[in-house]
Amino acid sequence: MSYLTQLSLQNFRCYTHNRLSALQGGLIVLWGENGAGKTNILEAVSLLSPGRGLRGAKAIEMQNNTTSQPWGVSAGIHHQGVDVTLGTGFNPQSGRRHVRINGVDAKSQNAMLDYTACLWLTPQMDRLFTDGTSARRKFLDRLIFTFDAGHSGRVTRFENAMRQRSKLLQGEERAEPVWLDSLEAQMAETAVAIAAARLDFVYRLQQSINIADDVEDNFFPKAQLAAQGTIEELLQNTPALEVEKLYCYQLKESRPRDALNGGAVTGVHKSDMAVTYAAKNMQASQCSTGEQKALLIGLILAHGRMMRAERGMPPILLLDEVAAHLDEDRRAALFDRLISMGGQVWMTGTDPVLFEAIKNKAQFFHITNAQIEERKTA
Repeated sequence: MSYLTQLSLQNFRCYTHNRLSALQGGLIVLWGENGAGKTNILEAVSLLSPGRGLRGAKAIEMQNNTTSQPWGVSAGIHHQGVDVTLGTGFNPQSGRRHVRINGVDAKSQNAMLDYTACLWLTPQMDRLFTDGTSARRKFLDRLIFTFDAGHSGRVTRFENAMRQRSKLLQGEERAEPVWLDSLEAQMAETAVAIAAARLDFVYRLQQSINIADDVEDNFFPKAQLAAQGTIEELLQNTPALEVEKLYCYQLKESRPRDALNGGAVTGVHKSDMAVTYAAKNMQASQCSTGEQKALLIGLILAHGRMMRAERGMPPILLLDEVAAHLDEDRRAALFDRLISMGGQVWMTGTDPVLFEAIKNKAQFFHITNAQIEERKTA
């Protein structure tokens, strides 16, 4: 198991010098009025994993505007019986954030995955099933990333090669074919690896979804998942090397069109994650708002089960306002599942009454005007 034992914030968002101490490995509730700073704390925790965090913000955007001193977030992590210190913060010279582990600079953000893996749900994600394919694709890739640190690098390599190809195609001078061939070969090889990872992960996640008991299924219905895309579909019936050749040929043929429109006509950058309400055989996008929320929570619970089974520990979950639109029975079912999962779960809410069912099973922190006060119960 891996969980935060303390969290320190310096010049981060609305916080100057604040600290949460003596954190435990179970449920943590942050409550207070809107704008008090609850989500900022979740964002700080999310930065203890690679990427831009739950808001997808640039490092400079997290700076407290009352000081020129760069922001920093540090945490004590209890990881499988060993205490580790993780820190991250803004480096004004590079314009990026850097990472330290036990006081030593890490080579990359991915090093944090050896100690923590964070997954989150925010109110902005409630439209996941009705928004465009990009949001669902990024959500799927984020799920994969908690298991496979190399997945993010492959996605980045594909996107970089595609951008370089677009610059050559749209340049004033005619691009050398050998350069385009090289970039397209890199795109094809990387695309096949990305698509294969998505297909494998979706299969494994589906197995975890399917083993949910009847109680969970009643409140958070089972979903049927599918990774959809040109490369994904080809891989299900064609050897990987053959798919690479086919994609290279397609890229070469689409050069004139891609020169006009940019990007590439097809590829893993246009893939989607299809979600169906299994019992109703209904696409998630056609379900009610409540059903979509329940399906999304069900995916998170299944991911936690899968991670605990395969890695021995569930992710640190960050659930922003997750209980606000659930009825009492569904809230109780969610809390029960989160407790049985055994990991650290951070939840926010404006009304402490929402967490009455776990008043003796969670740590409560009252957040008001960027001040943090621990209370025994709400």
